[in-house]
Formats: sequence, structure tokens, C-alpha cells
Amino acid sequence: MPAKYVLSGTGTGIGKTLAAAALMLGLDASYWKPVQCGTEKETDTQTLRRFTGLPVDRFLPEAYVFKAALSPHRAAELENKTIEVEKLHPPACERMLIIEGAGGLLVPLTRQALMADLFARWQIPLILCARTELGTLNHTLLSLEAMRARKIPLHGILFLGAPNDDNKRTIAAFSGARVLGHIPVIEAITRENLGTAFAQNLDKNAF
Repeated sequence: MPAKYVLSGTGTGIGKTLAAAALMLGLDASYWKPVQCGTEKETDTQTLRRFTGLPVDRFLPEAYVFKAALSPHRAAELENKTIEVEKLHPPACERMLIIEGAGGLLVPLTRQALMADLFARWQIPLILCARTELGTLNHTLLSLEAMRARKIPLHGILFLGAPNDDNKRTIAAFSGARVLGHIPVIEAITRENLGTAFAQNLDKNAF
């Protein structure tokens, strides 16, 4: 069976979708966003198609799509809908699958369940995306604590942003977590630049 990885982050807007694009290209993977919140500009799936130039069959359809760019539980409520967490299952895929969560680990899916609860049930190795900038020590270590409390398997940490070797070293020392690599700031987001960022900063054999 091809490997599956969950992609989550230490917060919203830290670059998970950019990381997903680099991983798709570097690992020849497919992509699935179970719950999409916010459709005014474009969905994350549409963004990834634009970034990667990959064919449409590499992007599996979302289980839920909501208009409001809010936490899933609230975006669903505004449309008088409920996310049926127990029915969310990773789809079968013929190649490696990158599954991107909504926001961070403790984002509510419903009034009773968090994203982390879903990931704990799935038991799929998780790649935690973390910024390199100020504040990442607290946010990343807290996220790792939440994962440990729920016994969510960690594949490793992927850093995004300007270089900061001390932050990476400090987080690894306190947590014991593996650092998968670092995706630097990419001024022009193109398929070629994303592929180069993966090739120069990540080890394909780590996945």
C-alpha cells in the first residue's frame, strides 16, 4: 500500500499548502483536503493545482466544502450542516497521499471533536509544519504535546520560512522529534522553484 501522511500545522496560515505542493512534486504524491473552509478566492486544492501544474486526477475531491473562511465547526453551522467525523476516512489511492488538515491540531471540526481527534483515530503518520520565526518554539512544542497526549504518530517536523537553525535545534532537543527539513521563502511560487526547494532541502528517503 502506498504511504499516507497527514499534514498539519502549528497554526493557520503558516504555509501548509505550500509545503503540500513541494511534497506532491518531490514525492510524486496525490493530495486530499478533507474539509475546505473558505472559497471566496480559491480552494486549497485549486491553489495546489495552480502551483504544481499536476493533472486533476492527482487531487481527490473534498468531503466537505464551506464558503466561510472560519473554523470548520462554525463554517458548517453557518450553512446548517454538520461534519460527520466518524464517516471521514482517507480514500484509497494508487500513489502516496498527502492529506492536509484544516488549520492547526486543536481546530474544532464540530462542537465535540477537534482535528486532533480525527488524526488520533486515523493513526496516520503526521508531518507537523512549523514556521521558523519568533513564537515557533512555544507553538511547536505545544502542538507536539497535544499529539503525544492523543498518541498521534509523528513522522517529523517540516520548517517553513527564513533560516533559523537555533529554533530548529532547540525544538528537536526539547521534543526529540525528527526534523525533516526546511522549505525557505520562495519569492516566485512556480513548479520549478517548488521542485528545487524540495530537492535542495529535503531528503526523499525520509518519506
